[in-house]
Amino acid sequence: MKVKYDKETDILYIRLSDLAIAESDEEKKGVILDYTADGQLVGIEILEASKTSIQPSKVEYESV
Repeated sequence: MKVKYDKETDILYIRLSDLAIAESDEEKKGVILDYTADGQLVGIEILEASKTSIQPSKVEYESV
């Protein structure tokens, strides 16, 4: 998994796998989900990330 935040565009992107993206859907305003051709979730893109409750410049990893 890869997490990338672009300050210039204010976009937070979480890449869950390296599989090819076949389609993208904006499930809710400002949240775009990327899927493979067979429906597997590949990535999550959050537009205007700094305007949400998310702190895009602070990423913590938690394992259980």
